[in-house]
Amino acid sequence: MFALPQDKIDSLFELIGSKQPLYIPVDSEKNTADYQRWTKGAKLSSALKTVRSVKDFFFPKVEGLVSYKRNGQEFTVEDPRKEVEDFVVFGVRACDAASVSIIDAVYLNMDPVDTYYKNRRDHGTIVTLACNDPAKTCFCSSYNIDAANPAGDVSAWLADGKYFFKANTAKGEAFVEAAKSLLADSDEKAVEAVKADIKSKVEKLPFAHLDLSKFKGQDMLKIFNSKIWDKVSETCLGCGTCTYVCPTCMCFDVRDFNTGKDIKQVRCWDSCMFSDFTQMAAANPRLSQKERSRQRFMHKLMYYPMAHEGKFQCVGCGRCLESCPVHMNVVKVIKLVNETDDI
Repeated sequence: MFALPQDKIDSLFELIGSKQPLYIPVDSEKNTADYQRWTKGAKLSSALKTVRSVKDFFFPKVEGLVSYKRNGQEFTVEDPRKEVEDFVVFGVRACDAASVSIIDAVYLNMDPVDTYYKNRRDHGTIVTLACNDPAKTCFCSSYNIDAANPAGDVSAWLADGKYFFKANTAKGEAFVEAAKSLLADSDEKAVEAVKADIKSKVEKLPFAHLDLSKFKGQDMLKIFNSKIWDKVSETCLGCGTCTYVCPTCMCFDVRDFNTGKDIKQVRCWDSCMFSDFTQMAAANPRLSQKERSRQRFMHKLMYYPMAHEGKFQCVGCGRCLESCPVHMNVVKVIKLVNETDDI
């Protein structure tokens, strides 16, 4: 384990940022934080969470897939992908680091591999940061995610006026090696103390121990057919905010655009909350907001874990609790299911 005085963090950013693109959470004018590419003078935000998650670096909102050009009877197909340069994302929280493994399970660990996603994952280094002050909307512990011991290529902690770093992967070791001139060897005493403090705070959060026992698969049809979905969907606007801030949502649409010179095919984020989601020639298979709302929560809590050895497609980041304009979210759905006698 290595340590760096807290007041030297800008020196670390300058050292890493001079060698490759570095992204850090930075405060915005709206009293929120989001990732920005580091430039001299940029200050690390003290906010717990960024508005958008680390997912954006590996699965961007809009991405070119292919372009077609026609010259008479000849057609040219061009792959717009370029080799992604190595980059580092600093300050990723435990929940967001866990979300990357959920997307990996679909885009990397299934056949065929998504080569667009893989290209970015291969070049990106994730440096996580433990959550010294988790928010009341956090519930990562319900999914066995440890805010005190985040995963990632490098795990970092802030304790006793120092940042502590521990490499977990080969990419993490390369990061530490690149920063070696600023780091000093350290024991884990201060880190163990801050871990214990974080765990104590997490235990006191209102949603720290949600009961997920009914989401094991055996009650799938009972939950699907439950009357709770009328209540869940009655105020839903279908705005898709929940899916756009969610670090584990990974649905996309593919669209073609005629530029006048060629046809560009792109993929862009899509949302199961939209009325035209998966629309086919015959119609949309889910015609009501009730059906669309049910699909979102059933996939997070039932379909995905049934297909992935019980791992939920939610990491308890709390963004949907904070962002939904009508205050409907996964915590309320879990509680409604648990309060329903016929499930």
